[in-house]
Amino acid sequence: CAVKAAHVLSEIAKNEEMKRPCIEANLVPTLIPLLESTDQEMLLHAGRAIGRICYENRSLQEELVKVGVIPSLVRILTDYAESEPLVHVALLALYNLADLDSAKEALSTTKVAEQLVKQLRRAESHERLEIVFEVLQALAENDALKVQLVDAGVPEVLSEILLRLQGSSQAEDMCIVKAASDLIVSLLLGGTKTWARLTVNFTIEMVRLVILYPTKMEHHCLFLISESEFLQRDGNCLRMFQLGVIHQLLDLLEKQVQSGDTSVQQAALSALQSLAVPVVSKVQMLEEGIAERIEALLRSESPPVQFKLLGTLRMLADGQADAAEILGQDPLLLNRLVQWCSVSDPSGICGEANRLLASILHHNRSQEVVKAIQAAQGVKHLVSMTTSEHAAMQNEALTALAIASAIDLETLEESFKESQLVQSLHKLLRDDNTSPEVKYNSMGLLCRLLNSGDLRQEIEEDKIKDTLERLCSHSNANVVKEAITTLQVLRGE
Repeated sequence: CAVKAAHVLSEIAKNEEMKRPCIEANLVPTLIPLLESTDQEMLLHAGRAIGRICYENRSLQEELVKVGVIPSLVRILTDYAESEPLVHVALLALYNLADLDSAKEALSTTKVAEQLVKQLRRAESHERLEIVFEVLQALAENDALKVQLVDAGVPEVLSEILLRLQGSSQAEDMCIVKAASDLIVSLLLGGTKTWARLTVNFTIEMVRLVILYPTKMEHHCLFLISESEFLQRDGNCLRMFQLGVIHQLLDLLEKQVQSGDTSVQQAALSALQSLAVPVVSKVQMLEEGIAERIEALLRSESPPVQFKLLGTLRMLADGQADAAEILGQDPLLLNRLVQWCSVSDPSGICGEANRLLASILHHNRSQEVVKAIQAAQGVKHLVSMTTSEHAAMQNEALTALAIASAIDLETLEESFKESQLVQSLHKLLRDDNTSPEVKYNSMGLLCRLLNSGDLRQEIEEDKIKDTLERLCSHSNANVVKEAITTLQVLRGE
């Protein structure tokens, strides 16, 4: 009568009010040994009864794991992989237990990953796929299990599923696409241990697939790109270009600007900013016209997106004269930058716009760029930047203005006089709180300004010579050396 009794209990346990009496009657410990049976009907009813009695009862679930139910469930999946009812019962049980750390630890000693891959390949219904995904997602939170899932071939199956459903707009299919995308991201977040088991091409292909689908997880995948040292290596960046990932990111960005999903826009820009770090990537981006495509996003009115956009363009210009020349001769960009330089808000847009303007001048070698920034009235903002409360920004502005002065001082002369650059530099040199590096760069800029008759006169009238003489006894050796050099230039030596 054991099979019939287990069947009756599985039906009784459907009723919420009957779960407590079943627990009090100590039925769970009585049912557990039945999971070792070879009678499929017994396994089915005993498994259902245990699952229903223990549903949402954490203490009972912990007890199940403790008495060794995990190996029994994996055995059912292994021995009866073709039995839909038994597989369903075992998967439901794993789904309910998989959140427990003790269950994950127990599962890490089994071959559950291989069985779940087998079920992924066999699954014909959306319902079955979804429950397998739920189990896999829970297991992917454990590092040891994550590696086992990768070794068992879960990423390959997920890629097959995404490719199979590509182009489908059915709601059920999109749920599967989202679940598969979520799981890919979870597996890739395993870092080097996971990636060591995947080929570079396959890893990038999975990233590409996730970005391809309009799921809510795409920004997590983009975040993954922006944080991953593995994906930012020179060779891997180039491979992403070859597979079209960069243009795919830009397509996604342009689409999201229209739909207004700012979280995805920020994530995509973060990814592009990270991919623009290697020099080889900057060159490739310029050759493919990425700068122009990114600039098309200037119409965005979202401050976080604007901030990320400016950071991305600054990274692109860093160390690249060609990029600086392209950006520095775009009137739309320069006008937008000058507009943002005047904004007073807590979002940091003003500071980031100033930094991009300084970066363009710093890395540029073209007289045309200097003229364009002057025409856009951007010079006065860089002069203001020299008095920023952040030493890093002060140094960026001073270096940029010194380089621009070396390229075309005549064009900048009038703006320097109007914005009282000489007086600002003198104030920095007199202030004891000014950092040695800022003092050093201020004197470097002064040396450039001395090539202008009018600015030299301002420097002499402002009695900067006295301040330079005092700096000759400064505690910082570099400041002393630069002060001596600047005095020599000032004296015509």
